[in-house]
Amino acid sequence: MNSTMIITLIMTVAFFAVMLIIGIRSKSHAQDVTGFVLGSRNVGPWLSSFAYGTSYFSAVIFVGYAGQFGWNFGLASTWIGLGNAFIGSLLAWLILGRRTRIMTNHMESKTMPEFFGTRFESKKLKVAASVIIFIFLIPYTASLYNGLSRLFAMAFPGVNYAVCVIIMAVLTGTYVVIGGYMATAINDFIQGLLMLVGIVAVILAVLNDNGGFNAAIESLATGPNGGWQFTSFFGADPVFLLFVILLTSLGTWGLPQMVGKFYAIKNEDAVKKGTVISTLFAIIVAGGCYFLGGFGRLYNVDVATEGFDAVIPQMLSNLSPIIIGIVIVLVLSASMSTLSSLVLTSASTITLDFIAPLTKKKSVDEKQKMILMRIFIVVFIVISAVIAIKQVSNKSIFIAQMMGVSWGALAGAFLAPFLYGLYSKRISRVAVAVSFVWGIGLEIIQLFISLGAFSVAASPFLSFVFKNSLYSGVFAMVGGLIIVPIISWLTPGSRPVEVEKIFSCYNKTNTIEIKEHLGK
Repeated sequence: MNSTMIITLIMTVAFFAVMLIIGIRSKSHAQDVTGFVLGSRNVGPWLSSFAYGTSYFSAVIFVGYAGQFGWNFGLASTWIGLGNAFIGSLLAWLILGRRTRIMTNHMESKTMPEFFGTRFESKKLKVAASVIIFIFLIPYTASLYNGLSRLFAMAFPGVNYAVCVIIMAVLTGTYVVIGGYMATAINDFIQGLLMLVGIVAVILAVLNDNGGFNAAIESLATGPNGGWQFTSFFGADPVFLLFVILLTSLGTWGLPQMVGKFYAIKNEDAVKKGTVISTLFAIIVAGGCYFLGGFGRLYNVDVATEGFDAVIPQMLSNLSPIIIGIVIVLVLSASMSTLSSLVLTSASTITLDFIAPLTKKKSVDEKQKMILMRIFIVVFIVISAVIAIKQVSNKSIFIAQMMGVSWGALAGAFLAPFLYGLYSKRISRVAVAVSFVWGIGLEIIQLFISLGAFSVAASPFLSFVFKNSLYSGVFAMVGGLIIVPIISWLTPGSRPVEVEKIFSCYNKTNTIEIKEHLGK
């Protein structure tokens, strides 16, 4: 066992130990459904903002997206990270944060499907949303493991990837099952700190390995894999870059595991502070990841045969053992934080919004709901881990493509009705249903096109829309924002009846006693 393996192993074991201790100590916060799912809606700004950021940025971004888009766009890929910070974090908190917290608390909604069911007075929409979330979060969760395979192979040569996946799945499941939302929030905070330190350390190490910033820029512009277009302001393909920014930034507004963080935040002051903290976190972590990926062409990687996932590991392979250990812990932090958020979101959704409403009993009590959620957390983790292991071993095209369309399907289905549902009283149930069909339908078509089931090459417009899941995902989101108000205008008869009562939560007035009054 060499020094790299020893240092990495020590850091990894210490990291896992801390996560488990926090899960056990958070058990007291998970005694009822609201505490287990939302931390009793009493989570402060630091925990909320770090939970949002760590759920946003996972191993998929650090290894997959940073490698792929850094290779395609060069240093211009940094714009993706900045878009994530200012659109996916700052604007999301400003536009969604406060109103989501107020309305969901007023309606006593704990999940996104429950929001749709109560806000639009429809049990069918609630059940449909829960099924969509459960189906499309599974491949999304499985993709988190994939970023670990090459890094673990580099740090622990000879160790089976399946063993790494199983250990990570068991440990994540353990602390989520025991401590619920509060355990994930506290762990997310610690993991977020590790991500901040890790990304800065890795960037400095990579730049130093290439002779400093100026030398690295010159090598990128003149090297055998590079060119001046990879050091330019907008990169080699500005249109594709714009679509990547839109999907990865605006898409978070419709993802249930992301907006769910606003349900749990403590108060108005926490929202304001969380907005600033979350934005700064995203600038450093997301901006840093894509900035690092922009130097990928300095390394000799055959992306045609090895894939883009080989870029970042190749960049790190010659760094010091301590830096490699930091990277492994960084990627573990990013993966486990997102994984815990996804499994908690999926398990709570399938229990509260699907199983409970369909049961023959009139109501399922708190204890039964808690048991069911814990069972589904285990089920969800097992399924996603099996998919991840199968994907690496047999390179299933179907699984890989499903992972690609998951983000676009969820964001395309939910973004428009959720956003409009917070602000407009005129949105109809039919419009919400059409948005669900539109978002999911477009991505299913994308899936079949990617698998070669049929072709749209004869149509220039359709070829552009379905160029890949990034393009179709953006059209799903933007199309939903256009379709929902139009359908609502055409179907006024399906608007909720109690909408004024729901929106009254924004109009509460506080009366203040005046002890002295001087008159005019």
